[in-house]
Amino acid sequence: MDVAKSALIRWSEALAGVASTGLSFTESLYEKERFEEILHIAAEMKAYSNGHSNLEERYVDEIFEIWKQSVGRGIPGYVTPKTAIGAIVGNSAKELLLVQRADSGVWLYPTGWADVGYSPSEIVAKEVLEETGIIAKPIKLLSVVDGMQMGFTSIPMYSMIFYCEQLGGELKAHPLECLDVGWFSEESLPSPLAARGRWVRMAFSAISGNHSDTYFDPPRDPLWESLPE
Repeated sequence: MDVAKSALIRWSEALAGVASTGLSFTESLYEKERFEEILHIAAEMKAYSNGHSNLEERYVDEIFEIWKQSVGRGIPGYVTPKTAIGAIVGNSAKELLLVQRADSGVWLYPTGWADVGYSPSEIVAKEVLEETGIIAKPIKLLSVVDGMQMGFTSIPMYSMIFYCEQLGGELKAHPLECLDVGWFSEESLPSPLAARGRWVRMAFSAISGNHSDTYFDPPRDPLWESLPE
C-alpha cells in the first residue's frame, strides 16, 4: 500500500471515529447534523482511497450507512480500534508454528480477534489450540503496534503478539480457518509468508531465547501530520 493511500485511509477512519463517537454522546440536533456531515466527508475519503475517484454516490452512501449503523449510545458507542492477538510458538527443536490461512493462502503465526470475556493471554492460548491443536503457554508480550500505521490493515486495529512455548497437543488444522499447519525451521519456511515475512526475525529471536523489550511503534512527531514511513 503506497504512503498517500495509507494516510488517506487512516485519516478517513480517524474522522469517522470522531464523528461516530460524537453522535453516540450528543443530544443536540445541531451537533448531530454536523457530526453526520463529518461522517459523510470521511466516507468520501474512504471511497476515494478504495479506488472510486469519481465518488459515485452509491459507494459513498454504502460506507456512510455502515458507519452510521454502528453508532451506539454513550460509552458503548465510543469508537476504538479492534484488537488482534497473535502467537509466536516455538517447540523444543526451535521451530516456529505456522498456519496457512484459508482466506488468503498465506502462511502466518496463529492469530485472531480478541473475544469478549477473555484476557489477551487467554485469547492467545485459545487461538493456538483452535487453529493448530497445539497447547501453548504465553511467556512474553513481544509487540503492540497500530496496524494502520504499519500499513498492513485498512481498518483501525491494534496487533498484540505473544511469545509462547509448546506444552503439548498434536497438529490439527482448523477445518474452516486453516488450509494447513506445521512446524518450520528458519531455513525451511513455507511460501508465501504474510507481510513478506517482516515478523520472521522477531519470531526466531524469541524462540532462540533472545527476549528483548516489548516493541511498540513510537509516537509520531507531530502526532497527526506525519505520514507512515
